[in-house]
Amino acid sequence: MATNFLQDNTVLNLTMPYVRTSGQGVLVGALFGVCLTDIANGAVGAVATHGIATLPKLAGAAWAQGARVFWDNTLRQCDTTAAGDFCIGYAAAVAGSADVTGSVYFTPGRPIPSGT
Repeated sequence: MATNFLQDNTVLNLTMPYVRTSGQGVLVGALFGVCLTDIANGAVGAVATHGIATLPKLAGAAWAQGARVFWDNTLRQCDTTAAGDFCIGYAAAVAGSADVTGSVYFTPGRPIPSGT
């Protein structure tokens, strides 16, 4: 195996830009993931960068399966509007407008600034 290959995994140890609890989404720079443990602001913790998770979503907006999902880093929730947010993946399932959570397929390298 190559001596420069560091890790074959989708869990990274990242430094938190704000307090997160287990299961919450986080945007570290342009890298999105879901915290696997409670992590204090400035602390390093395990973050899954690929998978499907139930995440908070903007109430009042319905999602079609496969729709692009964006992370609002101010409200720390998902929506399907790109304005000022980062694309983190796709809706893994339909979510109704009354739903406050949605199933998101998030993938590494997906965060794309809005307008792209």
